[in-house]
Amino acid sequence: MNFLKAEWRNLALFNYEVDPKILEKYVPAGTEIDIWNNKCYVSLVGFMFKNTKILGLKVPFHINFEEVNLRFYVKRFENGEWKRGVVFIKEIVPKKAITFIANTLYQEHYETQKMKHEIIENENTNIFIYQLKNDKKWNTIRLETKNVLTEIEVDSEAEFITEHYFGYTKIDEETTFEYEVMHPRWEQLEVLNHNIEIDFKKTYGSDFGFLQTQKPTSVFLAKGSKITVKNKRKIQTVLVLEEMY
Repeated sequence: MNFLKAEWRNLALFNYEVDPKILEKYVPAGTEIDIWNNKCYVSLVGFMFKNTKILGLKVPFHINFEEVNLRFYVKRFENGEWKRGVVFIKEIVPKKAITFIANTLYQEHYETQKMKHEIIENENTNIFIYQLKNDKKWNTIRLETKNVLTEIEVDSEAEFITEHYFGYTKIDEETTFEYEVMHPRWEQLEVLNHNIEIDFKKTYGSDFGFLQTQKPTSVFLAKGSKITVKNKRKIQTVLVLEEMY
């Protein structure tokens, strides 16, 4: 049985170019940082979980909810090909049961906060707003888009950001959990304006406080789709020490 089935909808992706050295301690064993056009990215992502089923069951009051996460991109070479995936610094949701299940079964980095969202549909544009409450203050991401769906171009920056189909979790220096995320190729809405009011240091830790004053390299709105998260598997990496002669 698959671990999770749901829909991921209206994914607001704010992408920042960073020094890869900042991420080194977060990289799971058996993976390496994935680079696009000589750029290393972290992404702030807000989106909606819809019609969520965990282990085939809908949990009452945990079916539709928001998530805002901070993630970066890795790859793993296995069986002659590259697997491209993401690593989450932290995933924030408003549901304690989701946090408990993800952190217990997958040893992920979920956190529960009060959250809300709003989608405003106009004749020619849409507005997407995701908010989370941290230390009694609302943090907000907002973007305005056109309302016409377009394809995500092959070999584009948007494709790099959205087309990662594995998740990797660092358990310790030798052990990694891997899980596959299945979904069709997504479409996007062109972003016209955006605004970010996030306390990065308080929300995601001192390593990422510098994002407070850094402008995103790019901003996308992916429409999303139904998704399936397969059960995790453990990757055991053996460290080989060379003998000194």
